[in-house]
Amino acid sequence: MALYQRVLIALDFHSDNAEIIEKGKTVAAENGADLYLIHVDEPIAVAYATDGFAFNDQIVSLQGSIRKEAQQRMGKVGGQLGVPVERRLIREGSPAREIHSAATENEIDLIVMGTHGQKGLQLLLGSTANSVLHGVSCDVLAVRLKD
Repeated sequence: MALYQRVLIALDFHSDNAEIIEKGKTVAAENGADLYLIHVDEPIAVAYATDGFAFNDQIVSLQGSIRKEAQQRMGKVGGQLGVPVERRLIREGSPAREIHSAATENEIDLIVMGTHGQKGLQLLLGSTANSVLHGVSCDVLAVRLKD
């Protein structure tokens, strides 16, 4: 019996995600699991994107550009991994909250995500990885990324 049936790889597209992708792909293959991908764009401060600010249009345009770039990168990664379009998730909001929702909605067994070394309270796990770990009922594989 396979340990995992659905593996979700969380990508940030801001750093080298190759190690995260490789580990997630390997675990999914070893278990015959379906592979899912997620990327969450954090919205630009809503306080600055309201009517009445002279630069509202620029903020909306920038957010659109960020979304388009994420879609292109997700398309490339998803295509290389053979992940069907319906399992390539792009969301906007709090990364931890959106990863929690996606894990629940898709009955994910394992989330694979990266973490950077932190200082102080975030020493063991990055803030997003820590929030994901403490908010889901499935397993989380935190891949240590080099700075």
